[in-house]
Amino acid sequence: MPPPAPQGTAQNTATITDPERVGVEETTVSTTETGQTRIELAIGGMTCASCAMRIEKKLNKLDGVTATVNYATEKAQVTGPATLDPAVLITEVENTGYTAVLPAPPDAEKADEGDREEPELRTLRHRLIGSIVLSVPVILMAMIPALQFPYWQWMSLVLAAPVVIWGAWPFHRAAWVNLRHGAATMDTLISVGTSAALAWSVYALFFGTAGAVGMTHPFTLAIAPSDGAGNIYLEVAAGVTMFVLAGRYFEKRAKKQAGAALRALLELGAKEVAVLRDGTETRIPVADLRVGDEFVVRPGEKIATDGVIVSGSSAVDQSMLTGEAVPVEVGQGDTVTGATVNAGGRLVVRATRVGSDTQLAQMAQLVEDAQSGKAEVQRLADRISGVFVPIVIVIAVATLGAWIGAGFPLSAAFTAAVAVLIIACPCALGLATPTALLVGTGRGAQLGILIKGPEILESTRRVDTIVLDKTGTVTTGRMTLLDVIPATGEDRDEVLRLAGAVEDASEHPIAQAIAKAATQQTGALTQVESFQNVEGRGVSGVAEGHAVLVGRVSLLAEWATHPADDLIAAKEAAEAKGQTAVMVAWDGQARGVLIVADQVKPTSAEAITQFRQLGLTPILLTGDNATAAAHIAAQVGIDDVISEVLPADKVAVITRLQGEGKVVAMVGDGVNDAAALAQADLGMAMGTGTDVAIEASDITLVRGDLRAAADAIRLSRRTLTTIKGNLFWAFAYNTAAIPLAAFGLLNPMLAGAAMAFSSVFVVGNSLRLRRFTSRTQSTTPQPNRTATRALQNA
Repeated sequence: MPPPAPQGTAQNTATITDPERVGVEETTVSTTETGQTRIELAIGGMTCASCAMRIEKKLNKLDGVTATVNYATEKAQVTGPATLDPAVLITEVENTGYTAVLPAPPDAEKADEGDREEPELRTLRHRLIGSIVLSVPVILMAMIPALQFPYWQWMSLVLAAPVVIWGAWPFHRAAWVNLRHGAATMDTLISVGTSAALAWSVYALFFGTAGAVGMTHPFTLAIAPSDGAGNIYLEVAAGVTMFVLAGRYFEKRAKKQAGAALRALLELGAKEVAVLRDGTETRIPVADLRVGDEFVVRPGEKIATDGVIVSGSSAVDQSMLTGEAVPVEVGQGDTVTGATVNAGGRLVVRATRVGSDTQLAQMAQLVEDAQSGKAEVQRLADRISGVFVPIVIVIAVATLGAWIGAGFPLSAAFTAAVAVLIIACPCALGLATPTALLVGTGRGAQLGILIKGPEILESTRRVDTIVLDKTGTVTTGRMTLLDVIPATGEDRDEVLRLAGAVEDASEHPIAQAIAKAATQQTGALTQVESFQNVEGRGVSGVAEGHAVLVGRVSLLAEWATHPADDLIAAKEAAEAKGQTAVMVAWDGQARGVLIVADQVKPTSAEAITQFRQLGLTPILLTGDNATAAAHIAAQVGIDDVISEVLPADKVAVITRLQGEGKVVAMVGDGVNDAAALAQADLGMAMGTGTDVAIEASDITLVRGDLRAAADAIRLSRRTLTTIKGNLFWAFAYNTAAIPLAAFGLLNPMLAGAAMAFSSVFVVGNSLRLRRFTSRTQSTTPQPNRTATRALQNA
């Protein structure tokens, strides 16, 4: 099944079925709306950010091709002309010394994932364990003179040689492949450094004085002038290999953990489904489900795919999607989302979207696109990594020459040069950004925060103003009956029941709110006769033998019915609060007033408080009148209100604020918010909103809870802070350590340990983002009965 098209792409695909050409039996290539081809490649053989940089440069040299290669996700995103052949890209990558295939379909990827990744980790673990067992005695003998028995140096050679040759083989192989293509990477530094240390030690043992019986030498942190032929550096060669292998192993394992959120998202779906065929249930794999099929969902089962309820009613646990703990009541005609859980009765659902079109698949694709992209700060790190290795080799050669020219022994010069090579490996620099992006966007997906791209993170840092649409964002977006005020001597329930019976025949939102409340509070409604809709003023009809009017005062006046002063006062009081007052009359007499309003979400006030804590100034933007807008703003604690704004003018408001020097975030949910969301520096769409608003936004908030916007900004800022901390650590570490090594103040083995530790530190620091917690602990049910939607055409 084809993966969902990325933002701005159409679902046009060209199926590739040549397994020799692509390495898989079936996959797809998407076509953008501009006619360009978008291809994703899985890259193999990369060992550092310099590798990714080389492949990216090579691909970008092709005519009309724009490529981005991500070291952490081991994928390349390539766009080019419509005639672009994936085989050309694969050949180009292979000519660079790496492997490339078009990814298998999502289901195949999930099935093969353990087979693809586990052997690599297992092989790396075997090399690491073997290197530890062999290297530790070598290091101990070199560091502790008391352990230096006669011929200890020859024992060190026996133990260290397999470590440098077999344990470090991945580094040697990668260095050789890169050398054949005229390039140097981190592996080049490791291979040259460890091989040189081994070669010098062999020379000193066989042709120098180091092989003499009873030879000893103390272990020192710094380098001291000495007889070069009398020293061996086997502990350096073995120790560096061991430490770098350890760093590589934990890095690889951490990268796998960092992508766990995406894999867990894909695993949430049901595996089998009971389809109704000719009135009987048949269990089939979910992959065989087609649009239009009707399937049964029993209590406790996962809903197989997105669909519409044909029969039955139940409560659906949408916590996977929205984070809300309280199940949402659904019934016939309501939409449901795949992977959510049926917590109540039996449902029959008609499938409306299957496979890669489902909301779950699109959420996963959105997360993967965000993880595969590059923020500007990451591109800077990649550029540094790309030129760093050649510069380091030049520094190492210069160090060797300077020490020899200054009259120091060759051994001291050689040791300083090796230390420079080892300490300078830019592994941490290359991992600083992508690992944080992997973890941050993955954690966001778990919390219902979908970040469309890594560049979005940088927008959140500068935002100082947040503009909030009122309807559907701060409020529920649905009219609700707040109060029933009967006239003197009238029964409240009768007023509501008769008004509800007549309003039930109308499709107006206010009418539906009244009818729904009447059903809930008074029971089943009677059938209305002679129903009439008076455009803009109300409705009339006969219910329970009464001629009932429901609407404005002007409608009652036409029927010579005039409300008493107490009802007029109640109406005016409600309108002063921005609420809607509906008059009810029958048999020529006004009987009561119904107060209807769009209610504020119970969590909106708390969200405003959180925005202020983040240093943001909240502004309410609405097309409602000033009175209603001020009343809503007062309830949630917003001071700045811009009201009576036409949909077309919302963009102008955002532009004006930006012209005043403000960096603006916008939160909305409606079609009329889409342009403003696109204009804002940071657009956030409520997942309960319309598809066009979601499409125009930078971040989608799956929950209909405004506090999720505060969570999104906190998570984005936390991720960006982590990236900057990682980059500072990695860059400052290399910058400070190279001079120390060049001046002979750093032992090569300790340099290797420090280099490996820096990579593990960067990855570990990124993994701390997995502990990010949401402040939306609401157990309030969602106001929207239908399943929340997110990115239907991402």
